[in-house]
Amino acid sequence: MQTYPIYFNGKFQTTNQILEVRNPYSKELVALTYLAGNQEFDAAVDAAVAAEAAMAKLPSYKRFEILCYCADRLRADRERLATVLASESGKPMRYALGEIDRSSQTLLVAAEESKRLPKEYISLDWTPAGTNREGLIKHFPVGTIAAIAPFNFPMNLAMHKIAPAIAAGCPIVLKPARTTPLSVLEFAKIISETDLPAGALSIIPTDRTVGNRFVTDSRFKMLTFTGSPEVGWAMKAQAGSKKITLELGGNAGVIVSESADLEDSVTKCVSGSFAFSGQVCIHVQRIYVHKNIFQKFTEKFAEKTSKLKVGDPLASDTDISVMIDEENALRVEAWVNDAVADGAKILHGGKRQGNYFEPTVLTNTKPQMNVCALEIFGPVVSVEPCDSVEDAVAKINNSQYGLQAGIFTDSQREINFAFENLHVGGVIVNDVPSFRVDHMPYGGVKNSGFGREGIRYAIAEMTEPRLLVKPIL
Repeated sequence: MQTYPIYFNGKFQTTNQILEVRNPYSKELVALTYLAGNQEFDAAVDAAVAAEAAMAKLPSYKRFEILCYCADRLRADRERLATVLASESGKPMRYALGEIDRSSQTLLVAAEESKRLPKEYISLDWTPAGTNREGLIKHFPVGTIAAIAPFNFPMNLAMHKIAPAIAAGCPIVLKPARTTPLSVLEFAKIISETDLPAGALSIIPTDRTVGNRFVTDSRFKMLTFTGSPEVGWAMKAQAGSKKITLELGGNAGVIVSESADLEDSVTKCVSGSFAFSGQVCIHVQRIYVHKNIFQKFTEKFAEKTSKLKVGDPLASDTDISVMIDEENALRVEAWVNDAVADGAKILHGGKRQGNYFEPTVLTNTKPQMNVCALEIFGPVVSVEPCDSVEDAVAKINNSQYGLQAGIFTDSQREINFAFENLHVGGVIVNDVPSFRVDHMPYGGVKNSGFGREGIRYAIAEMTEPRLLVKPIL
């Protein structure tokens, strides 16, 4: 049985509050770690604030070296780290390995971006008052950052907060999900081997009471949160004057045009719907298929869904496993049952056993049903016919969310129409909205968020521009 100390003020430390981490599939105890109380929280934040000057002065080459070292170490130990990640989260190994690889890439991108932090020269003589003057805009670190990461990508979504903070020169205190703290505590072992100033990174699991101080404590100059809209918007109201980035939920829509490659669209939509049991903000939740190919699409989609391999997340051939806990599986079951009672039809799945919920395909749904209107965050997708791309765009926009959307089509006109008219943060062509590479801007509109992640865009959020005006000599 391994025990993981938590990490703050540049040291691995224990507390008197033990946190058990269990495998969601086997329910076996994976490891022990600790919860930070108010005393540990204050120590972590005080150390971060004390590190602000050292972080701001850390040369770009040193930030680059630190981030590259961490990226290399993740790659070198990917199999073991993926096993830790799969064990604590229930994520199938094929996806856990992919997450470790992406985490390494996220760090590498941040290393590159640390060499080109935003700055701009501006000519001021556009008006007479600016004659013989020039301006330089340089971005400075905002200060200490509070970060709250979710369970579903316990390593990579933590890296999307830690890596740009280091690149920008900001100390950061991160709260991982209590169900999945081990992966990022493994990362703490790696970062402790570098020259990062002591206190510049702390990783402290906490209970909700202490966790709320990440939101309200005025020593933090910024809060970055990934989680549910209900929690995120409440945080924004409580955060005071600090900057804030919210990466919230979605109920991502996909359009399948009559001109689409049917086999390709079915294969990608199955993967996008059920990877990690749908516990992904941009998992495919609503699919709108042109009425002329609807029957063929749904038949092929249900058939491919039925062939997904269910099992232990640690098995290399497992496609889908359990959800993070039974509470969420019960919620998904209730939403599906409510939809069926209101007229929806199950084409595949629909049953629950413990915290496993079958990959489920619905049709004949209504926009107001929870399975369509809210973020289900589970392995459920609805497939409905549409008359045209215009019709499908209107259906996707009929939502409180707007994170990403996908369109399968062979028509440039339809691509342009979707891009110009979908109310989302990103439109993915001939792939599912689950597509993400880690240097692209990522975030949504409406209830899907506030601000943008993606390394360069996160760095911009974590810095403040400062203008120097000087005479031209």
